[in-house]
Parts: sequence; C-alpha cells; structure tokens
Amino acid sequence: QVQLVESGGGLVQPGGSLRLSCAASGFTFKNANMRWFRQAPGKERELVAFISSSGGSTAHADSVKGRFTISRDNAKNAVYLQMNSLKPEDTAVYYCKATLGQIDYWGQGTQVTVSS
Repeated sequence: QVQLVESGGGLVQPGGSLRLSCAASGFTFKNANMRWFRQAPGKERELVAFISSSGGSTAHADSVKGRFTISRDNAKNAVYLQMNSLKPEDTAVYYCKATLGQIDYWGQGTQVTVSS
C-alpha cells in the first residue's frame, strides 16, 4: 500500500538547521509531484515547498524562501526539505504530500520545534 514516512524532525535552537526526509513506497514515485506542508498549533495547514516529478521545477513559500530547499532523489524514492536559519515561527508539524494524477497521498507528519 501507499506509504509516506517523514523523519528528521526534532528540537532545534533558533538559527539552527534540520533536514527532513520523506520516504515513499507503494506507488511510482518518479511520476509524482511532491510537496511539503506544515501546520502550526491553531493554524491552517500551509504549503511550504513544491517539486515536480523530475525535480526540474521547484517553488518555495515566501516565508521560507532563501532558508529552505526542497529536493528529491527518484532513485531512492525520497523527497527532502533542508531547513536552515530556523526561526521559532517555523515550529509546526511538517507533512509531505504526493500527487499522482488526481490522487493525493499524505504522510503522518514530523514535529519540528524551534526554541531556545
């Protein structure tokens, strides 16, 4: 069955870095556009970054532009989110989403907490 498993979250001090990973299985990963979302307590889920199926096109939310970078490795069926210069407002549960045709698949999320 389809699985998306995020990892790499944790507690980090402001200004620190984390690299999130999302391991995919159960579908043809190389055909899926991938996105990272996040949801902070009491807030709606927001789109953080997008990467096309080939990896040739990426986009990042203005709030993370210049600090976060999305990438993927189709040979490893994985998508990544490199997060640098983290701020307390980046604290959230981070989710990866795969879009294959008209179908979306979600992971269970990984908690990122930025605090001193």
